[in-house]
Amino acid sequence: MSLKRPAMILIDLDGTLIDSVPDLAWSVDAMMRELGLPERGEAAVRNWVGNGVERLVQRALVNDLDGEPDPELYQRALPVFMRIYQENTAGRSPLYPGVREGLDRLQAEGYRLGCVTNKAGCFTRPLLAEKGILDDFEIVVAGDDLEKKKPDPEPLWHAARELGVKPEDSLMVGDSKSDVKAARAAGFQIVCMTYGYNHGDDIRDQNPDAVLDRLDELPARLPARAA
Repeated sequence: MSLKRPAMILIDLDGTLIDSVPDLAWSVDAMMRELGLPERGEAAVRNWVGNGVERLVQRALVNDLDGEPDPELYQRALPVFMRIYQENTAGRSPLYPGVREGLDRLQAEGYRLGCVTNKAGCFTRPLLAEKGILDDFEIVVAGDDLEKKKPDPEPLWHAARELGVKPEDSLMVGDSKSDVKAARAAGFQIVCMTYGYNHGDDIRDQNPDAVLDRLDELPARLPARAA
């Protein structure tokens, strides 16, 4: 499907810009050890991320993508995870190949960029800053900045309102079903990455407008700016 040139591009964080699983998995296992429970390992955590740290902690406690942990155990576990992850947000988590180059090219071609994530703000902005890309974005909308988060369209609409851009002139770049649902509901175009976190499912099954292997492939897929 051909894409039209957007005025604004919003980009997801975890699984799209940064592979945050190494730090998340380390923090999950440290939490589990502190609670006297079995470690879960990076492979399991890689299948669980994408819906915020609260859901990640719940999944770790039940060792499954679905299900709910004992409420008392969850109330004990969440602060432990938050404390550990606050100190281990960025050190093990790299930018995906092509991200730095892609952001540079998109900015050079005049696109306005924002980051919209379900990750809490106390983790989001330090992680972006640590990886040297915070200043690439005119707006950052974290998972606890608004009452609703993806797949609800409100974070995308909020960014569009703040930058004075219409939804139909906007593009979302993500890696998961949640990103596709949010973009469709918001009236955005949606491009997804082949890598990232979609709970083991092929993102092509969600029928995004385009699928890319690297972010720096995106500029070539968008129409040139009118003279």
